[in-house]
Amino acid sequence: MKRILVVKVTSLGDVIHAQAVVGDLHRAFPGVTIDWAVDDAFADIPRWNPGVARVLCAPLRRFKKMRSIKDLSAIWSSISDLRQERYDAVLDLHGVYKSAIISFLTRSKRRFGYSSVNLGERGAAFAYTHRFAPRNDANAWEGMRRTLGETFGYAIEAVPPTVFSIPKPATVPDAVKDMPFALLFHATSKEEKKWPTANWIAVAHSLRERGMTPLIPWGSDAERREAEAIAAGVPGARVLPKLTIEQIAQHVDLAALVVGTDTGLVHLATALRKPTVMIFSATSRPHFGVSIPGLCASIGDDGRPPSVEEALEAIASVQRPK
Repeated sequence: MKRILVVKVTSLGDVIHAQAVVGDLHRAFPGVTIDWAVDDAFADIPRWNPGVARVLCAPLRRFKKMRSIKDLSAIWSSISDLRQERYDAVLDLHGVYKSAIISFLTRSKRRFGYSSVNLGERGAAFAYTHRFAPRNDANAWEGMRRTLGETFGYAIEAVPPTVFSIPKPATVPDAVKDMPFALLFHATSKEEKKWPTANWIAVAHSLRERGMTPLIPWGSDAERREAEAIAAGVPGARVLPKLTIEQIAQHVDLAALVVGTDTGLVHLATALRKPTVMIFSATSRPHFGVSIPGLCASIGDDGRPPSVEEALEAIASVQRPK
């Protein structure tokens, strides 16, 4: 194969982990060109992957709420981009209507998607000429890689390849002045995935004793207030200013440690091979967790948040001398 389009449009963590298939495909098909179709909200992720030649930004929100000529122009432009190349294969790793429409609009005669029972929306099946079934004997990320390997006849490496190259900041972030530092990603989109503030304070105290500065990112006003509550309980901890996703990625790239809930930016830390502890409270650790001995640890599980002691043990396990 000479040119492949991968379709994985959302969400942040899913798009991050799906990037590993780019490394797999380049090893399996030397010289292949790989493009990526993604929601424009997450377009930075494949742009950080040197193995991706072209990023196609689908304005999905405008498809839902088209209100102006400008919206129509953006939609038409994205369709034209999709049809600019003739792909040897389109791989839809998402399996819902929006990804199916993107796949169908390409000029490819070989469009791969999940079998009907495994689709997120069964009606998406109209778009595919070939099917694959996900592996259920591995976590979501390994299963996806193994599925493609079996479909196209290549073996994958046990540990996903590192594929990201985060852009260097134009100016040195303030965080560099506090090296070494640990990022504490306390925020999450779902209330049930949160870990108690008192637990974050206890972990931050331990990190200070280890000689690290706890830095606390946030996105919304509510998250900023929670970050301030954590920092107020830990002398030396700092609340970061509001950052773009690229700026956060740059901080992750410089961090000595990342501790956080099961969210996309913590998954980015694991993809960058940073010492990482991921906390699970309301999602399946076996299915979505990442475990790389001595480097990345996932703790807790759906309905069983980890204790502070478990978190500190996990931190020690990913910070032992290699």
